[in-house]
Amino acid sequence: MFECSFYSFCSPRFNFYVQNELSYPKILSKPRRSLRKRRKVLNLVVLIATLQMENSGASLFKDTPVGLNEISEEEYFSQSTLLKEFTEIPTIEKAWTLKTNCGGSQVMFSISQPNLLENKKRRYASFSHISKERDDFVQFHWDAFPIEMGTASLMVPSPSGSKLLVVRNAENDSPTCFEIWSSSQVEREFHVPSSIHGSVYSDGWFEGISWNSDETLIAYIAEEPVSAKPTFTYFGYEKGDCPDKDCNSWKGQGDWEEGWGEAYDGKRLPKLFVINISSGEVRAVDGIEKSLSVGQVIWAPSSKNSIQNLVFVGWPSEMRKFGIKYCTNRPCSLYVVRAPCFRYEPRQSGPDGKFLVFLSSKSAVDSGAHNATDSLHRIDWSIDTESRSHNKIVDVVPVVMCAEDGSFPGLYCSNILSNPWLSDGRTMILSSAWGSTLFVLTVDILSGNVSRISPSTSEFSWDVLTLDGDNIIAVCSSPINVPEIKYGYLVENAYDNTKWNWLDISSPITKCSEKVRSLLSSKEFCTMPIPVRDASENLTKGASKPYEAIFASSKSKKHDACDPLIVVLHGGPQCVSLSSFSKSSAFLCSLGFSLLIVSYRGSLGFGEEAVQSLPGRVGSQDVNDVLASIDHVIGMGFADPDKIAAVGISHGGFLTTHLIGQAPDKFAAAAARNPVCNLALMVGTTDIPDWCYFEAFGSEAKSNFTAATSAEHLALLYNKSPISHISKVKTPTLMLLGAKDLRVPITDGLQYARALKEKGVEVKVMMFPDDIHELDRPRTDFESFLNIGVWFKKYCS
Repeated sequence: MFECSFYSFCSPRFNFYVQNELSYPKILSKPRRSLRKRRKVLNLVVLIATLQMENSGASLFKDTPVGLNEISEEEYFSQSTLLKEFTEIPTIEKAWTLKTNCGGSQVMFSISQPNLLENKKRRYASFSHISKERDDFVQFHWDAFPIEMGTASLMVPSPSGSKLLVVRNAENDSPTCFEIWSSSQVEREFHVPSSIHGSVYSDGWFEGISWNSDETLIAYIAEEPVSAKPTFTYFGYEKGDCPDKDCNSWKGQGDWEEGWGEAYDGKRLPKLFVINISSGEVRAVDGIEKSLSVGQVIWAPSSKNSIQNLVFVGWPSEMRKFGIKYCTNRPCSLYVVRAPCFRYEPRQSGPDGKFLVFLSSKSAVDSGAHNATDSLHRIDWSIDTESRSHNKIVDVVPVVMCAEDGSFPGLYCSNILSNPWLSDGRTMILSSAWGSTLFVLTVDILSGNVSRISPSTSEFSWDVLTLDGDNIIAVCSSPINVPEIKYGYLVENAYDNTKWNWLDISSPITKCSEKVRSLLSSKEFCTMPIPVRDASENLTKGASKPYEAIFASSKSKKHDACDPLIVVLHGGPQCVSLSSFSKSSAFLCSLGFSLLIVSYRGSLGFGEEAVQSLPGRVGSQDVNDVLASIDHVIGMGFADPDKIAAVGISHGGFLTTHLIGQAPDKFAAAAARNPVCNLALMVGTTDIPDWCYFEAFGSEAKSNFTAATSAEHLALLYNKSPISHISKVKTPTLMLLGAKDLRVPITDGLQYARALKEKGVEVKVMMFPDDIHELDRPRTDFESFLNIGVWFKKYCS
């Protein structure tokens, strides 16, 4: 018997404009008319207009928001009331199973809910005790109220569940607060000054917080201390130290240091630290190269001489740092380093890990795709071996190039649980995209066998939250069904095979209003395969197989008429639209629209050949796939060809703007969120210029890429872009842009919008001054989809 006590990632895982002014009739004055007479006429007009307004009970200068008239204002009011109800649906972010003193289990859920007034996400913890009288009957006993986490940036329970770490990142140069909670109180509180390190990373990428097995030390990733800046006074440069706040001097800028792009503005270098939770002593981990950005740290099992090691992922940064968020193609390696020695002697406890298991995105690194099919690997680990650089890497689940119909398409895993192991010590539980559905899988790390254990007949998406011993707590949802908690348990039958049964769990944290539930209950959805229309081309086998589209609509037609259709397009393009619940999409569907959510070829979940079929063909293959999907549902009688709209973000915005240019008569309205409109402009301003080359040049991108783009390359990038088709566009278009977007800078969208205005196409631009690429701040998300709903209603009804 052996146990796998830890793992690591090798790579982790997006106007119309109505002036509301009083209109005066033109007064055509004769050349010899006196000024006094003209004034009398003007005064008379104003008097008549004033009397008319007073008689109607309205103010002369009614304060109607810019861009609205009385009709659209009423639509805004109606839709915003409904959208607010969708917005208030809670989101389960994480969960942990904790053992109680009486031998049972308790689950702690981390929940978020938008706070529109403060423009922040309200986060809180909700607790439930698990009562299991028999395998096929489980009850969750929920606490009366959740506990708001307030300013907490992170919370991480210890392995035993007896302690809880809460990290509160402060702004500017204030200390970072570490709190150690027991079941009844705060046991320890430490404030780490900015001279030791900056804020702790909580981004889900570099982020890594790990308790050691005896729960005395915590390893974590934080921003390295700010480098010293030169000081200047009236006389010039000041040698030596000088107070930061001195009215007779100022701090210079020093050298510019490159960061990791989108979502990391102001952050430069993540470093590894360890805190002793008894003394509060913090130490930086020595022996790591200065140029290495580190993340995703875990403790290795203690060796027999009590030496403790840390395993982490490191990204070299001697050369240029490209944007890293959403980009698993940034080369990285696994490292092991000795942990700092504190005065406290660690106790030998906890399981001895026999394997290090990690996900790799080598196929993304090799090809240049910002995402690709994952592979899973194992390193046999011995606590007696000092050096492990020679240890053999065993391939557990390789990259699947082309999946046979209905068979496993490969791993597409956004994350893995901190403890994904069943008690047999060899079986991992994880969630992975299988086409456009998320399934729960088991992986035997010795044999490499992969099994799908969530219901294969369900088109819903299933996501693992945590394990309760050998049982699974998951969340299940669909585009028209709010998330529900499921409890899975293993059943052995007489034929020595195993299967998993899933129980419904009543939960207060996944409830929605009666109005929302009633609206969604009148909808239905299905996932449909879409045949490839250009299969005669010289394509690989995997690229010739059908892709998928999710279709959501009303259960019944009204007078044999179809609801207007919204085509929803994901970004990436190496991403996938899953059959899981999205508040914004469900809101649009509840307004009376059908949805066509397309996972065009190049999306994840369909095998590596399908992923690699798109680079070099963007603007053609993906556009044709979307048009084929639309024609497919029109041909089935599910859509009215005169009432079609398109919406997408990033590469989805690239497709949206391409579609209205290449098929100008097909779309009644469009909405593009931070869209890629001109690759030739974007390549010189984005944090991922290599992405522009890869999508446009395909396999030749690496040999062609340069920061000094040639005129020839600029021409190719332009011709691949939506702006090259702008002369044909006539679709009313809504543009939603984040002013702090480093991934697709606003110049891209503004240039496209100005070009539309120049040729007389109706266009509305909404600019969100404090938003980055995701456009996911609560107010921004709310205003975005409110305006999208009103825009589409105006042009598609």
